[in-house]
Amino acid sequence: MPAKSLIVLTPHYKLPASFTQGPIDKVYHFCYTPIMPTINPRVNVVLEKPLFLSLKKLAVHDGVSLSTKVRDLIREALEEYEEAFLVNFAAQRAKTFKRSKALTHEQVWK
Repeated sequence: MPAKSLIVLTPHYKLPASFTQGPIDKVYHFCYTPIMPTINPRVNVVLEKPLFLSLKKLAVHDGVSLSTKVRDLIREALEEYEEAFLVNFAAQRAKTFKRSKALTHEQVWK
C-alpha cells in the first residue's frame, strides 16, 4: 500500500522543518498579492489622497505610469539630497583647509 501523500498550502514564507516530515506531492503558495517575476525590487507606499491625486496628475501629464513617475521623482530627490550633502561636506573641508599644509601637484603625483 503506497504511503499517504501530503499537499501543503503555505503562505509566502518557509515552513518549519518539523512540518514536512513526509513525502510532499505538491506545494501551493498563497499570499494576498500574486508573485510577479521582476528583476527590480518593489516598494509599497501609502499616500494621502491629495498627494496621490497630485502624483496622478503629474503622471498623466507626462504620459507615464504612476510607478514610473514615483521612481523618477525619488531619483531626482536622491540626486538633490546627495548634492546638498556634498556641498555641506565640501564647505566643512574648506573651513579646515590650510594653504601652508597643502601639497603641490608634483608632490601628489610622485
